[in-house]
Amino acid sequence: MLYATLRNKVEIPMIGFGVWKVDNETEAPAAVVEAIKTGYRHIDTAAIYKNEEGVAKGIHLSGVDRSELFITSKIWNDDIREGKTKEAFEDSLKRLQTDYLDLCLLHWPVDGFVDAWKDLIDLKKNGKIKAIGVSNFKEHHLETLKEAGLMAPLINQVELHPQLPQPDLLDYCQDEGIQIEAWSPLMQGKFLDIPAFF
Repeated sequence: MLYATLRNKVEIPMIGFGVWKVDNETEAPAAVVEAIKTGYRHIDTAAIYKNEEGVAKGIHLSGVDRSELFITSKIWNDDIREGKTKEAFEDSLKRLQTDYLDLCLLHWPVDGFVDAWKDLIDLKKNGKIKAIGVSNFKEHHLETLKEAGLMAPLINQVELHPQLPQPDLLDYCQDEGIQIEAWSPLMQGKFLDIPAFF
């Protein structure tokens, strides 16, 4: 397994298993068990996916110790807007049946994201999260956090693939020490449909 090392020395597996659109009751437990059996150690979920309980069940059924896994979840937009980041985080912990997350992200840069980011910083200081980051943030959103005098995210998870390379955002994040993490790197399965690559 290959790892990327974040600014705070936390190591994140470079290939993760995402569970977007995976059904909580029927698909998530079996999919997570199979992913872990195959060798995945990074499981990426989110509150809005509504399958954190299924992910937890799959982890339990896998027989692999929690300490060997890297679990990501995300704070949804409604909770960011309503100032409920800490409550939403605790709810995710309960659904995932764990007492910490390896990575927690703000899902989108909606109204209230600066205060939500402050809440994630507090949760990290209190040992509830090993690494904190954002998702779908552009340069100006990241600049807003900088102008507020807040630490830069350790990760920015964005859509990134051959048809959406985002070179300016990549350069900005590299300059700021923010690890880019790609979501949908295979274009939701459409990568193989691009004749230019094959």
